[in-house]
Amino acid sequence: MSELYSDPADWYATLPTAFVSACMLLTDAEDRVLLVKPNYRPGWNFPGGIVEEGEAPHDGAMREVAEELGVSVKAGELLVVHWIPAEGDRPRALINFMFDGGVLDDPARIRPQVEELDEVAFLPWETAAPLLPAHIAPRLAAGRLARGNQRPVYLPGGLPGTGG
Repeated sequence: MSELYSDPADWYATLPTAFVSACMLLTDAEDRVLLVKPNYRPGWNFPGGIVEEGEAPHDGAMREVAEELGVSVKAGELLVVHWIPAEGDRPRALINFMFDGGVLDDPARIRPQVEELDEVAFLPWETAAPLLPAHIAPRLAAGRLARGNQRPVYLPGGLPGTGG
């Protein structure tokens, strides 16, 4: 190997890394958004979670929805890519992918994972927004906008339109 080039393993070890999560935007026939209330952290969230090693984000979103809600939902179009810088106890940036889960036509099929969830609810968009933690809340409006415009939204730093 030339002295100009690093060993690939050494080079990759110098690159920044990020945590990856994926979620789904699901609504019901009344256009209410589905949120879940985890029992292991404050606030509500979208169904989803951390993407496993070697797992594609859309597969992670489908797996997490199946685990959390007991329903099989196909990940539709990518709605939001949300980058959040490292902060507090989280030593790396977080990249979240939100996919369109569509409309759940039979909400009675939902079987919440009681080991992780205290509550699952379809809520009006305006009611859902204040229940989400500040770093997650921008995904709600961005997901709705992306779904309506049929075009993904990029959220750098979590605040739409701020660039950071």
